[in-house]
Amino acid sequence: MILQNDLFELAKNEGTPLFVIDHDEVRRNYACFKEFLPRVQAYYAIKANPDPMIVKTLFEMGASFDVSSIAEFNLVNDLLKDWPEDKRKEWLWENIIYANPIKYHETLAELDQYKPLMTFDNLDEIHKIKEFAPNAGLVLRLRVSNAGAMVELSSKFGADPKEAIDLIMEADRLGLTVEGLSFHVGSQTTNFENYVQAIDLAALVFRQAKERGYDKMTLLDIGGGFPAPYDESVNPFSELAKRINAELERLLPPDVQILAEPGRFIAATACTSVAKIVGKAVRHGKLCYYINDGVYHTFSGIIFDHCQYHLESFKNEGPTQICTVFGPTCDGLDVISMTEELPSNLERDDLLFSRNIGAYSAATSTYFNGFNPAKIVHVNR
Repeated sequence: MILQNDLFELAKNEGTPLFVIDHDEVRRNYACFKEFLPRVQAYYAIKANPDPMIVKTLFEMGASFDVSSIAEFNLVNDLLKDWPEDKRKEWLWENIIYANPIKYHETLAELDQYKPLMTFDNLDEIHKIKEFAPNAGLVLRLRVSNAGAMVELSSKFGADPKEAIDLIMEADRLGLTVEGLSFHVGSQTTNFENYVQAIDLAALVFRQAKERGYDKMTLLDIGGGFPAPYDESVNPFSELAKRINAELERLLPPDVQILAEPGRFIAATACTSVAKIVGKAVRHGKLCYYINDGVYHTFSGIIFDHCQYHLESFKNEGPTQICTVFGPTCDGLDVISMTEELPSNLERDDLLFSRNIGAYSAATSTYFNGFNPAKIVHVNR
């Protein structure tokens, strides 16, 4: 983790607002994931933070990638532009999953040459894939419990387990190959039982498919949702990994390949924001600070990701009090925190910073109200 003094110097030299990406932390998080889940092939979910340099660092570490759009696919494909075509296509075939269950038909047509692995969860998508990407390998996404997740996904994606076998058999009838199953327990899932139940369900569908005579499924994608350690309420990743490993060993034979889609877990702790106080006021008896970053920019995760980030001051002298922190726009929605404990003696041009802000933050930043997103700086590249 980048030191506080180094953050301060970066902000003085580069200006604010600043978004600092620590590539050593990206590497540590990826290595941690591999260490505790040795059977699982990690496909970084690019949507969490699509910065090309993060993608490159993980590519160099041997990661695979979960993409959800042709733009995300091309972030990876561009890293292989100097490779021979046959080697490039082979790598993409082995290391990419297009994990968006609903796809543009134009995207399917463009991807078909790579014989991509892709998810689906309904009958219409099967027929769309058959028409535009008949060379694709399919993964059926199951609907599973998202209880306890910060961001729920099961209402938008996932086939009802009762229709799973019929969907598999329909794809097979059309000449497509369903290579396995997938699920997603919801983003930032602190209810570890979700993974246990989902793996149990997937194992049941594997058995049911074999009973119907379908024996071509060789992989299980356990999705994302692996929680970032935002605070002490999040149990250690090692505890979750222990439960996942036990279920995989109990229910799925060694010849079943296991995939996962960690995004937040890898990106969240790797980034820190630094912003400058641009105004100070007392409203309704409460101290308010205004900074040059907000919910339309780096702190967009407050809106889109249901995440609350905490701010710290580089100055720690003097009394503190509960303050409100606003972003720079003229929108009343631009509230970073109503209950942030900060020094009461901060002034214009003093700096605040927020750690663990790498996931679903810069990725959803905008140019609203004419304010530019934070400048991105890479360290330990």
